[in-house]
Amino acid sequence: MSPRTRSQKASAELEATDPSPAVNGTLQPSSKNGPEAAADGEVQENVFLFAPNLIGYARVVLTMASLYYMPLHPRTCSLLYSVSCLLDALDGYAARYFNQSTTFGAVLDMVTDRCTTACLLVFLSSAWPRWSIVFQSLIALDMASHYMHMYATLSMGGSSQSHKKVDSSRSWVLYQYYHSRTVLFICCALNELFFIGLYLLSFSSPTLSPSLLQPKVGGPAGDTTIPPPEGYSSPWSAGALELARANKIDSFWPWVITGISFPVMALKQFINVVQMVKASKWLAEGDMASRKALRAAKNN
Repeated sequence: MSPRTRSQKASAELEATDPSPAVNGTLQPSSKNGPEAAADGEVQENVFLFAPNLIGYARVVLTMASLYYMPLHPRTCSLLYSVSCLLDALDGYAARYFNQSTTFGAVLDMVTDRCTTACLLVFLSSAWPRWSIVFQSLIALDMASHYMHMYATLSMGGSSQSHKKVDSSRSWVLYQYYHSRTVLFICCALNELFFIGLYLLSFSSPTLSPSLLQPKVGGPAGDTTIPPPEGYSSPWSAGALELARANKIDSFWPWVITGISFPVMALKQFINVVQMVKASKWLAEGDMASRKALRAAKNN
């Protein structure tokens, strides 16, 4: 067999194993790139690496860091928590700018919001045990309202339906809340700001936290310094010093923050109630329609 014949035979065998077309006698790389590649050579996208989802992961990291600093470092915790909340607006902008709106991103955003707020309310429950039932009720309302709303949207409106697309005929309040990005941002931001203000007051206001006025063990009666907590036996340890600084936070601005944001927080809780009621009615309508169709099928 001549060298040319052997070369032609080898080329034929390669074409049989890789059906990629040959141009000018040169085999082109196959359009397939693994089992997940599309047959027509369409580029496969990785939803998990979309820009808004990357921002969502950053929010999770910032939230976890804020929880680490929450017991003793109010300034650091408030900064990290606030940045995480502000990024909530940025991921939506990135989704629209890059045309990367996804169901996974919407769920990630909602789950992060709910878990972040719940963790802060859990801390407030421990800071003020007498008011723990209020904070626990707020956690339950927030979780139930958003879960029922998203479930009703997906089951009744279709898997491609966004929970933020609410028809005005179904609920005027929810339409105004979700339709305007400005209204949505202000309500969510001031709602979180109210709880951040309460968090700071737990470190600064003797009115709400009488333990801040407890005298130091063995010290004079007028000494209002808090003794280091267990685990910080040295008064010069980082935790004890931060606690001492935290107890001296001026409570003026936290009171201003909570006072200004309280009406919006109350409005947000009212919206949560409306959202839960409307979602319940929507699900009940679906149940009645299904039962009616089932009865009609039996009669036929």
